[in-house]
Amino acid sequence: MALNFHQLHIFYTVAEKGSFSAAAQALHMTQPAVTMQVQSLEDYFGTKLLQRSTKRIDLTEAGRALMPYAKSSIELIRDTDQAMSTFTKQLKGRLQLGSSLTIGEYILPRLLGPFGQEYPHISISMKVMNTAQIMEEILNHQLNFGLIEAPVNHPDMHMEAVMSDELMLVVPKGHPLADKSSVTLDEALQYPFVLREQGSGTRLVMEEQLRKKKIDPASMKIVMELGSTGAVKSAVEAGLGISFLSSSSVKHEVALGLIKLVKLSDSKFQRQFYSIYLKSALLPISAVTFLTFLRERDLQQWL
Repeated sequence: MALNFHQLHIFYTVAEKGSFSAAAQALHMTQPAVTMQVQSLEDYFGTKLLQRSTKRIDLTEAGRALMPYAKSSIELIRDTDQAMSTFTKQLKGRLQLGSSLTIGEYILPRLLGPFGQEYPHISISMKVMNTAQIMEEILNHQLNFGLIEAPVNHPDMHMEAVMSDELMLVVPKGHPLADKSSVTLDEALQYPFVLREQGSGTRLVMEEQLRKKKIDPASMKIVMELGSTGAVKSAVEAGLGISFLSSSSVKHEVALGLIKLVKLSDSKFQRQFYSIYLKSALLPISAVTFLTFLRERDLQQWL
């Protein structure tokens, strides 16, 4: 019997999850099938890899020695998929991904056309939702991966920066700052702000950048908090306040002259967009291809 990568993947997932039942759920397998594959791997090596008890699974000394090799094999397969994805133009399949608001409504639509031209046989199903919902659906195996606007920390999640973006100061036409070529951050903060709700990716990035400048976000004159970028844009357009938004989300309003982008002379609110997916999961080649496509694009070229 040859060493089987599939069995190494199953063993690694059981060890990571701490139980056969949790691993079976993560791998979309039955629990007896998971148990059988681990037993086959133990037969191959001629030693026990896991100590089974009623409460949880523990690694034996041999199991602990195998873990880094099992992890490396999973990472190698992922790297191989990524390297070969450039050459697989005839891929077929369906992607199920979750996307946060700014990415899903204003950025991906401009990229899906070129992707569809390169890979016409891959269909994409995208849910636009907040980061917490995306993570929940990934953990429940309802989505392959997600694209989010702010970093997260979860022990079961792999996170990687795939695109960059910049938040810009947006003001309504006729605002005192509208005709200025640039302003300082202190000048901008003298005016009332309309912001996305607490916990949104855009809000988190803005607050992090302010703290780096030794500015307490609580000191801002916040007159309104709204649950969508569209609502914030409408409030700015109506003259209720100014805001920080992705330049990609206000292209239409800027073109119509309803909103103006004002450059900050002393600050730059750069941010990364991230992909997240389960550490224990092997992404389908169609998902690897899509993420590779995103990494290789200059985002500003498409916006």
